[in-house]
Amino acid sequence: MGSTFTYKHPKRLMMTSALPYANGQIHIGHIAGAYLPGDIRARFERMAGSEIVWVCGSDEHGAAITLRAKKDGVTPREIVDRYHIEMQQAFQGLDMSFDHYSRTSSDRHHKVAQAFFMKLLDQGSFEVKTEAQFYDPEANQFLADRYITGTCPKCESPGAFGDQCEKCGSTLSPTELIEPKSTLSGATPILKDTTLWYLPMGRHENWLKPYIESGELDGHTHHASDAWKAHVTGQCRSWIESGLQSRAMTRDLDWGVPVPVEGAEGKVLYVWLDAPIGYITATMEWAEKNGAQWEDWWQSPETELIHFIGKDNIVFHCLIFPILLKEHGDYILPSNVPANAFMNLEGDKISTSRNWAVWVNEFLEEFPGKSDELRYVLTSIMPEQKDSEFTWADYRERVNNELADVLGNFVNRVLVLTKKYYDSSVPAVEVSDFTSGDLEVVNQLESAPQKIADCIRKNRYRDALQEAMSIARLGNKYMTEQEPWKVQKTDPDRTRIILNLCIQVTANCAVLLEPFLPKTASKIQRAFGIESASWDSAKPIMVPAETKLGELPILFEKIEESTVQAQVEKLESAKAQATGARSDCQPLKEIMTFEDFQKLDLRVGEVVACERVPKADKLLQLTIRTGLDERTVLSGIAEHFSPEEVVGRRVTLLANLAPRKIRGIESQGMVLMAETAEGELRFVTPEEGTNAGDVIR
Repeated sequence: MGSTFTYKHPKRLMMTSALPYANGQIHIGHIAGAYLPGDIRARFERMAGSEIVWVCGSDEHGAAITLRAKKDGVTPREIVDRYHIEMQQAFQGLDMSFDHYSRTSSDRHHKVAQAFFMKLLDQGSFEVKTEAQFYDPEANQFLADRYITGTCPKCESPGAFGDQCEKCGSTLSPTELIEPKSTLSGATPILKDTTLWYLPMGRHENWLKPYIESGELDGHTHHASDAWKAHVTGQCRSWIESGLQSRAMTRDLDWGVPVPVEGAEGKVLYVWLDAPIGYITATMEWAEKNGAQWEDWWQSPETELIHFIGKDNIVFHCLIFPILLKEHGDYILPSNVPANAFMNLEGDKISTSRNWAVWVNEFLEEFPGKSDELRYVLTSIMPEQKDSEFTWADYRERVNNELADVLGNFVNRVLVLTKKYYDSSVPAVEVSDFTSGDLEVVNQLESAPQKIADCIRKNRYRDALQEAMSIARLGNKYMTEQEPWKVQKTDPDRTRIILNLCIQVTANCAVLLEPFLPKTASKIQRAFGIESASWDSAKPIMVPAETKLGELPILFEKIEESTVQAQVEKLESAKAQATGARSDCQPLKEIMTFEDFQKLDLRVGEVVACERVPKADKLLQLTIRTGLDERTVLSGIAEHFSPEEVVGRRVTLLANLAPRKIRGIESQGMVLMAETAEGELRFVTPEEGTNAGDVIR
């Protein structure tokens, strides 16, 4: 019994994951979008014996970096140096197995990107245009896309950037924004002429459409069209059918890869030309360290190029970068771009500005040694076709009910019973003694590697993980039904078969779960004497008889409800602090209409006299001049103010409240007060310059 499949990929695989902006921390949405799927695929392909290189790196140019630098009062270099390290720590903590991690601010990358640009320039790939661009008259500089915000013309949400609306995901141009504002000064930008180099994307519609829709390129089948996700091809088709517009490949900025043309001082390469070339630079660096030829990975038809990204980067990786590669002429184009959708958090969109995120480095610090748990949950809910949602309650449930109760419990029972009955040595068995139930387990072990491999190569990582976990469930079910602890009393030979098969199931789990749970798989492999965990090694009989099994601590500790509740409270507190909201505020009352509000007659009043109400500890009797009359108003503020402190104050008065008798005194209105979190009262005092009788609107 054993595998009859060859898992090695027939071509080299050049894999990239989106270069993260070096202007902030890595959160779980980033991981689930572009990095965890890449890591699962890379780990599997290495186990399958495929030739593969997986690169990534820090995207250290563009307006987002300079905006963060201005906000923090430091240089762009200080920002990228800081986050280049922090992002690598997050990736390492979650065991992202990049073959090489680079950065785009390196001298080498500048030279590679400039050489790429110059070749396209020399062969006429660009149009040079002098056109009006947004300019900040107060900051005295042209505004890059991210320096401009306004209302999105597509979804009408405020706060959209000049290149993209983060609310609806639409790609924009600055001039499309409604009521644009400069993020530098808040000024309304003006249009001013500048000279830039444009990529005339409309020239490429004829070959892009069949390339995206059917995989055809230059008369040949470049890739299997059904392998591309529907939302990827759909977004690209929409762009092409709308007519591709020329896009500027340079920007007026002082941070980035300088445009290597005389007279282009103060201009840099557009980040979406610069950053993807970072994949090539990273491969060059990897090849130099490993004695390889980088050209084999980017310029050979024997190589497939795969980009792992989030859905907000589809246009850049499926249209703009392929155009640039084809225009250059020496490069292969991507055979697949398996973009994932977004991951939301506790019923809301992840937001760095509102601090509504689970930051990877914070998670690793608060949950040491739990990286596999997070990998498992994120894979289980990976947003492969549509947006998904992470909640701490679901995190706890999956860790406790699936990892701990299914996988961890099964592995522990196998080791405990093997130690008890056979002194931790694998019992010998004869396959000829297997029952039909035993053979059904064998059949499922035989088919599992291919099923999981197929899912992974189709970028169905949720399904792949469930197929792998089904082997642990198979073992649990088999052991529970066979009850070896009972059978041992009457049929010891049968117990040997049961436990041998349970050991083989566990060993298969140790291999088949490695792309998803690398730390856990490694622990199980060591305990079960598995020295070489290739994908081919997963088969019904993996662990030979007489193999001495080791011991394992509890693989997964159960999570208490209080632990996840603390994380939810931490989120709420962080969002409140970021947005200026207060966690101790009373909830909003029922919404009223504008017509209801118009009924309120709010006026400035002046207190001309005040005295205590007899036999009432809380009431003061105020005489208030309203501009129309003088009237009596009772107010429950005696515990906070003496009559002497009230006389002479200007107050906010609700003047048309129906009169009401209190302690035999008719009160003709209400003085508005503010109550602090500590329960103290403060007057809502009109500003200086207002007079009694002025209407408050």
